[in-house]
Amino acid sequence: MEKEAQLFKYERPEFEGVKKSMLICSSDILRGHIQVVKNGGENNLHTHTGEDAFWLVLSGAVKFYGEGDRLIGSLKKYEGILIPRGFKYWFESASEEPLEILRVAARDQGTENKRVNCTPLKPWQTERFAERA
Repeated sequence: MEKEAQLFKYERPEFEGVKKSMLICSSDILRGHIQVVKNGGENNLHTHTGEDAFWLVLSGAVKFYGEGDRLIGSLKKYEGILIPRGFKYWFESASEEPLEILRVAARDQGTENKRVNCTPLKPWQTERFAERA
């Protein structure tokens, strides 16, 4: 079956709260998101069981951490990181300017992909996930 190309465009949204995630394109094996993270929008230590993802800073700055809050990388505009499936990590915005970060993830078709939380969700995450239910 032949697939069609997808065009997409991104514009930073105005929003309430500390984090916004927008799906900008997807296929059966790949998803592209842009996340905008304000101060206080850090996430919890977690892993994804069936996706490898790379992150690229579009504006602002970010700090990625592993287990035990070990600093993995401090990234600025146009710097990135690859997080393989099963790797435990969390990140936070690291500048006064809101963080805009591109996440492109590829799915392992032979593995169920689940987000596994290794530490409790942050309060904003609990509220956001409750809204989805």
